[in-house]
Amino acid sequence: MGLVQEIDYGTPASSSQKQVTLTVDGFTVTVPEGTSIMRASMEAGIAIPKLCATDMVDAFGSCRLCLVEIDGRNGTPSSCTTPVAPGMVVHTQTGRLKDIRRGVMELYISDHPLDCLTCAANGDCELQTQAGVVGLRDVRYGYEGDNHVFKKNDGAENFKWMAKDESNPYFTYDPSKCIVCSRCVRACEEVQGTFALTIEGRGFGSRVSPGMHELFIDSECVSCGACVQACPTATLTEKSVIQIGQPEHSVVTTCAYCGVGCSFKAEMRGDELVRMVPYKDGKANRGHSCVKGRFAYGYSTHKDRILNPMIREKITDPWREVSWEEALTHTANEFRRIQYQYGRTAIGGITSSRCTNEETYLVQKLIRQGFRNNNVDTCARVCHSPTGYGLGQTFGTSAGTQDFDSVEHTDVVMVIGANPAAAHPVFASRLKKRLRQGAKLIVLDPRRTEMVKSPHVEAAHHLPLKPGTNVAVITSLAHVIVTEGLFDEAFIRERCDWDEFQDWATFVALPENSPEVVGKLANVDPEEIRGAARLFARGGNGAIYYGLGVTEHSQGSTTVIAIANLAMATGNVGRPGVGVNPLRGQNNVQGSCDMGSFPHELPGYRHVSGDAVRDIYESLWGVKLDDEPGLRIPNMLDAAVDGTFKGLYVQGEDILQSDPDTKHVAAGLAAMECVVVHDLFLNETANYAHVFLPGSTFLEKDGTFTNAERRINRVRKVMAPKNGLADWEVTQKLAQTMGLNWNYQHPSEIMDEIAKTTPSFASVSYDFLEKMGSVQWPCNEKAPEGTPIMHIDGFVRGKGKFIRTEYVATDERTGPRFPLLLTTGRILSQYNVGAQTRRTENIVWHSEDRLEIHPHDAENRGLRDGDWVRLTSRSGETTLRALITDRVSPGVVYTTFHHPDTQANVITTDFSDWATNCPEYKVTAVQVGASNGPSEWQREYDEQAKHSRRIATLEAAE
Repeated sequence: MGLVQEIDYGTPASSSQKQVTLTVDGFTVTVPEGTSIMRASMEAGIAIPKLCATDMVDAFGSCRLCLVEIDGRNGTPSSCTTPVAPGMVVHTQTGRLKDIRRGVMELYISDHPLDCLTCAANGDCELQTQAGVVGLRDVRYGYEGDNHVFKKNDGAENFKWMAKDESNPYFTYDPSKCIVCSRCVRACEEVQGTFALTIEGRGFGSRVSPGMHELFIDSECVSCGACVQACPTATLTEKSVIQIGQPEHSVVTTCAYCGVGCSFKAEMRGDELVRMVPYKDGKANRGHSCVKGRFAYGYSTHKDRILNPMIREKITDPWREVSWEEALTHTANEFRRIQYQYGRTAIGGITSSRCTNEETYLVQKLIRQGFRNNNVDTCARVCHSPTGYGLGQTFGTSAGTQDFDSVEHTDVVMVIGANPAAAHPVFASRLKKRLRQGAKLIVLDPRRTEMVKSPHVEAAHHLPLKPGTNVAVITSLAHVIVTEGLFDEAFIRERCDWDEFQDWATFVALPENSPEVVGKLANVDPEEIRGAARLFARGGNGAIYYGLGVTEHSQGSTTVIAIANLAMATGNVGRPGVGVNPLRGQNNVQGSCDMGSFPHELPGYRHVSGDAVRDIYESLWGVKLDDEPGLRIPNMLDAAVDGTFKGLYVQGEDILQSDPDTKHVAAGLAAMECVVVHDLFLNETANYAHVFLPGSTFLEKDGTFTNAERRINRVRKVMAPKNGLADWEVTQKLAQTMGLNWNYQHPSEIMDEIAKTTPSFASVSYDFLEKMGSVQWPCNEKAPEGTPIMHIDGFVRGKGKFIRTEYVATDERTGPRFPLLLTTGRILSQYNVGAQTRRTENIVWHSEDRLEIHPHDAENRGLRDGDWVRLTSRSGETTLRALITDRVSPGVVYTTFHHPDTQANVITTDFSDWATNCPEYKVTAVQVGASNGPSEWQREYDEQAKHSRRIATLEAAE
């Protein structure tokens, strides 16, 4: 197979529309104006030697290897920093240039270890390569003088030598091999935007330094890997490469973490994964990555992974390993028994937002064709279901409007209820780069997140609104825009219903929606509300990005509608740089919704009550489909407690840890007679399971993921499934065992069925994705190459719909017993319930959930940083350690939900969004006090979990 090779053009591409023609070594080449000579030469197939240049960062001109001669100009300018000009004649290989390059290279090598044969970068070292390119055959200078190479010189300590920094769990820093090209420093600044690295010292004493001469682990480094990727030597090297060796083949695939959907080259040696390298042609990430996608893949081979099917009669019994045939036959028999005994609707399933589109499609097909009901739901129920409802009502489609490239054209960005730096870090890096170029930022968030202030980026307005007041504050922004005449009348008259706009405008202009009234309600300065509204309306292209801080509220759907109203009122829909963009949490949560994972919708967001839509599937599947919506996840649990729902197939979700009101979830699961968990690990939900079907990782399957920008990306099989079957094969075998005539040979056939039955996917096929790289739905006859930007000439529903957004306070109220408000979120190094990231070295950055509490609230309770505290709500209590910080406002506390020993969701309530039942994770009234140890519930839970995870050992035959 070989390694997937990518051309490094040395400098970034120019976006100019004007073309320039020049001659390089006798060859004519035409490139955009502003292109460097180095890149133009590479376009002509002529590679100029280089060390400090790479096309991921701007030109620097420090290595002096890329010198050229230009007719009519004196000297030997560096080709990376010299732009092309019309009629320019360039020479890249003259006697003068060869002598200069050899001399420069000789100086580099004179202070570099010559351990090439044992160096981890052997075979992948640009210094080694360029030494050969320039024809270096001898180094005259030796190591007798100053050097950074040896620990001792003539038996004396060499104070210019520095020990290797091995503190980071994923890569090493060897200062002796640094050539001070500054590529790592520039990648950290320009690509990642963290500014964690610098060059310390001057002249010969220069070297790369994390922070103020710190270890990497102690510095501000976020371990995104950009510096490692940029390094031309072994100075920064993945520990996996040091341990395994250089890869010999690679496969392009898609990350299985957040909704950004980064493309990676999985670089292999045999069937062992050596490293994940960001793919420059990936249209979502453009060659960048974060610590999770780049390094946190070790869970795929973790010792906790279950590789054999298991069954047990009762949840108090130990697990018993069985064959696939026995496990699937047992499951099919149990589901048939339950339906015979309790009725057709007594079983259902939950699809996975971590599995592929094809696998999700098969699970909902199994439930509708095999179970003969619509009892199917997905994790979007507890995250972005309000997005589907709100955008569907206002725009006519249930997804974001832009591609990620759009952010490069925005002038004002409004981030609401999201922290991209932690949850969507690769997109955050692209956003921060645009902000450093001059775009303005508005943040609506109860916390002072990393987005509010970071190196060279500061929000023009931060509205630290009280949790639960989103609708009021966004409507107040609209109040300012309407009452001050800042709305885009021409856009509204052309693209929206003018009468509906006037009704909405009358509503938002009411005095109770003014910043002065809302400011008191939400604890926000009214002038900040006015300033933010004016900036968004007047600032040029305005884009809104939002997250779970919008949707996970009792008025989540109303808030999404309010956001859509704001975008339409200001004309910020239908072109680059604008739009309404939900930041989806999981890698395929968009795809799981697209594939018909909701109980009321078939694939493509078509309601089950539609006769024409059902006819498509009934004729194809050969069964009569139920025209009534099925049960949502909360309804399934309620019905289980009531005794009418008895069986559940859960693929790749951990509802016991991720869903609200943990005690209620546990009660529902415990009341069922057959819970089937299909996953990688014995997760928390598996504590209540009767059948465990081992899952496969994204490295072990073919398929597609659909990211937050509606981009359909290929997932390619890198290695054989360690459990023996890909997830789609497991679901197919279960369907066959239940009597269904499925016979898919490859996931491409499943996608063909999806395309045949789903209008927005009509032109999608694996062959087309191979040709295009990726594509954004809708992709059909009307949009043969996909749709990067939605609603360009008109909304999907026709006219954009303005809807009144009345603020209704949540029923979850603070009071004397519970005076604080708890809100929850994520952290950079961990992902969702932590099942994957907790089984990697990422644990060094976040080994436990902490409770953020304001110094004022902590002092009133006699708490110090690091103290164990008891967190109590009306639903339950847990204990964790305090983190005292002013990032949260007085009266607000915050924690993450990555660790099951904390189980933050034992605190959250069963209040939910009025339209979709999305839980209100972001508003829980709590009390915080000192604690001496785990709560009684935590002790009982831990004991039950340990008891439930026992696996019976097979006795040896006598």
